[in-house]
Amino acid sequence: MKSPPSHLSTLQFWQGLSTLALLIPAVAGAQAVCASDGQPRPVALVERFINADCEGCWRDPGARHAKAGEAVLDWVVPGSKGDDAPLSVVASRDGLKRLQSMGQGVPPSASDYIHNITALAGTRLRVARGLALSGYMGASIELKPLPASAKGQQWTAWLALVESLPKGTEGSPVARNLVRNLVQVDWNGDTDPAMQQQRFFESRVMSVAAGAKPERLSVIGWVQDSKGKVLVAAQSRCVPTR
Repeated sequence: MKSPPSHLSTLQFWQGLSTLALLIPAVAGAQAVCASDGQPRPVALVERFINADCEGCWRDPGARHAKAGEAVLDWVVPGSKGDDAPLSVVASRDGLKRLQSMGQGVPPSASDYIHNITALAGTRLRVARGLALSGYMGASIELKPLPASAKGQQWTAWLALVESLPKGTEGSPVARNLVRNLVQVDWNGDTDPAMQQQRFFESRVMSVAAGAKPERLSVIGWVQDSKGKVLVAAQSRCVPTR
C-alpha cells in the first residue's frame, strides 16, 4: 500500500481514501459496470505460480491453457534472487501468502493448482471494481443470501485485483490474469450482524501496481472453508452502459 503524501496527515489520507471508495461506484456506473453480474459461475479456480527467478517460465510453451468455465489466476512470486530476478518487476509477495495458505512452498520454476468448485446452493457471490483514480481502485466482494451451512463456519474470502494480459504478451503462449493486489478477509458464520443481514460483504480501496493498465484490470473473488476447499468463485467483466 502506498504511503501518505508528505503534505497530508495519515488521518487526512485515509479520510480521502474513504471518500474515494464511496465515489468510485457512482462515477464508474456512468461509464461501465465492472462486476460479475450475469457472468457464469466458475466451475474451477486455476492458479498458475511462477518463480520470479525462472526467466523462461513465462514463455514456456507447456503452460496450462484455461478451459471453459475456469477462473484463472497468474501469480509471480519472489525467488532467491530478489530484485535481480528476471521477473522481479511483476513479482508480488501476495503470492507467497497464497501459497502459505495452501501449505505449499515457492516452486523452483512453476506449478499449477486446480480447485474444483461444487458451488453453494441458493446463494451468490458478487465481485465488482470501480474506476482507477489517483493510483487506487475500489473493489468489493459479497456473498448473499447466506446458506444455512454458513452457521458456525469460519470461511475466508479472497479478492484479487488482476491485469488481463492477452496471449503473446512478453512471449506468453497463453492469456494471463496477473495478480496485482490481494485482499483476504475472514468471515465468521457466528457473527450476529452478518447472520441477521444474511450476507457477508467487504469493500476496499486497493492500490494499482505501477505499470498496470487500468483498462485491463478486473477482480476475481472466491470463498473457501477452513480446510481450504473453494466453495464458490466469481469474476468481474466490464460492460459499457448505454
